[in-house]
Amino acid sequence: MKIIISLLILATFPVLNIYSQTIITDRPDQTESSSTVPKGSFQIETGLSLEYVKSDGINYQNWYGPSNLFRVGLTDFIELRVVTSLVNLKNIGKEYSTTGISDLEVGGKVKLYTTKNGRFILGFLSHLVIPTGSDDLTNSKYGTINKLALSYSLSDNIGLSCNFGYDYFGDGNGNLVYSFATGYSLTDKLGLYAEVYGDVDNLKDNYSSFDAGFTYLIRNNLQYDFSFGTGINHTMNYVSTGVSWNIGGYK
Repeated sequence: MKIIISLLILATFPVLNIYSQTIITDRPDQTESSSTVPKGSFQIETGLSLEYVKSDGINYQNWYGPSNLFRVGLTDFIELRVVTSLVNLKNIGKEYSTTGISDLEVGGKVKLYTTKNGRFILGFLSHLVIPTGSDDLTNSKYGTINKLALSYSLSDNIGLSCNFGYDYFGDGNGNLVYSFATGYSLTDKLGLYAEVYGDVDNLKDNYSSFDAGFTYLIRNNLQYDFSFGTGINHTMNYVSTGVSWNIGGYK
């Protein structure tokens, strides 16, 4: 029932990829865009987030950031991607806290298909997770993250996008991941979005969440964002803010 309510909210709250703006980013939502960055350009997307999670009766307060996604446009439809993040995990009430670097992710995105009118775009991205993180934060095994990304522009300022994927981190059956987002350009600079996303952990347990937020275009190549989210069928809340900057692709 909670999932159905959230989907109804999503459908009536026309709010992600802000199609009338220039810079297109993979933050702040969980849905990766189907577009690649322009050829020859370099884009950094960085942010901070604070998360509260309750699992097995234990409360956690987690800081992520700066979390960085680096994107390099190799061709008109291929980009190179690198992800790294500073993480602080704290077990509230148990006096346990650890800070360090997460495992490095290296990969790419390919824009597979675009319709002649540019309204529908299909993309695919894949990351190799390399166990280079700090002792308490590394997965200790190689993994992979894979997503099929679709987007459809209903008009010049309203768009829909979704991801379907499969992640594997060296143990178990891996996770199925999904996300559905809608975005609305309120003005040439201000955009809103809402989203339902989640994963099927070990192909058994589904964890669904809802988030929303806004982006503000400071310049054609510089964007600020703010977002917040909550668990639908599990206890989780987060708030996040960040900046994205493209060099060489937008004037």
